[in-house]
Amino acid sequence: MNGEPIIRLTGLAKSYYRGTLEIPVLTGIDLEIPRGGYYALMGPSGSGKTTLLNLLAGIDRPTGGELEVCGYRLNDFDDNELAGWRATNVGFIFQNYNLIPVLNAYENIELPLLLTDLSRAQRKEKVLEALELVNLTDRMHNYPRQLSGGQEQRVAIARAIVHDPDLIVADEPTGALDAKNAEEVLNLIQHLNEELGKTIVMVTHDPKAAHHAHIQIHLEKGVLDRTVEVHELPHQEPIVKGHAIH
Repeated sequence: MNGEPIIRLTGLAKSYYRGTLEIPVLTGIDLEIPRGGYYALMGPSGSGKTTLLNLLAGIDRPTGGELEVCGYRLNDFDDNELAGWRATNVGFIFQNYNLIPVLNAYENIELPLLLTDLSRAQRKEKVLEALELVNLTDRMHNYPRQLSGGQEQRVAIARAIVHDPDLIVADEPTGALDAKNAEEVLNLIQHLNEELGKTIVMVTHDPKAAHHAHIQIHLEKGVLDRTVEVHELPHQEPIVKGHAIH
């Protein structure tokens, strides 16, 4: 994990407004995350961890400070530029999967590719690679209601990586799963990090999930309280360099 950090935050701040009342959520966050890192954001409810994740993913905008992700200063982007940046650089994994009920697994995974100029054959190749990665090729024609919770989350992970993003953000990815399926999903996310070199930033309140990360970032009332190294950050290149989907 050499070179420039994939994420650099300097004095990052976020407030919401209720009329003229300012409600600060994040204050003065300074943080660098190296390319290929696996970080867990932790803290009590209201600490600002999901707000921080949304800022990193380009879903929300800061009200102060500098926000650089994947080599771009997101402060400078208008809404259209930010949407285009998200579609290229970020994969999303949500607690409740966010699959489209009327689309089967294949079609759900293909969704991000419909925003690209790839041909139908090229999209098919990438979707099949993603399905194989999450071991769900035999379920590609099943609809979400025909899948278990663990299978739905694996479809969601395939959708998150099918367009080959550098950054994957995960918001409580195991929160709706039982222990067995949660461990399978966490092992899959760890594979994306260790073998495919993806940078992972995950919000979780589960210590077992956070233990998979290299670094735990603890927030308290919108302030970076402390960081804890769980596993030593790898200094060597990932076993498979570059991207998950070719």
